Amino acid sequence: MNLLRASVLLLLALPTALYAMPQGAPLALCTRSATLLACQDGRGSYYSVRSEGSTFYLRGYDFNSRRLWAQTNSRYGSLTFFTGLASDGEAWVGYSRRIGWTTVNRVSSSSGRRFSLHCSLIAGCR
Repeated sequence: MNLLRASVLLLLALPTALYAMPQGAPLALCTRSATLLACQDGRGSYYSVRSEGSTFYLRGYDFNSRRLWAQTNSRYGSLTFFTGLASDGEAWVGYSRRIGWTTVNRVSSSSGRRFSLHCSLIAGCR
């Protein structure tokens, strides 16, 4: 999820209206203000990210799964903790930890799924 946060931070630095190109999805139109980024794609999926200090509030709707979701990320130094909830009742918790140029991400969900992602500027994500 730190990869998402890094992507969001990059998007916050771009001009007010921009086009983002996520993999396998139609182009998304995004707008931003000082504390809010909002994007919507051609299929009807959308998300927004609002920042307050070191806390990020994410909300969205996924067209494919027809789920609304919300997530809160809180950063403490090199650690970011996050919790989320979807409209179908699924909840998740996890953390991201920066170690030099590498980010270690771990997520567990109420459906019993666990996810681990290691991202490096040199080796990419695995």
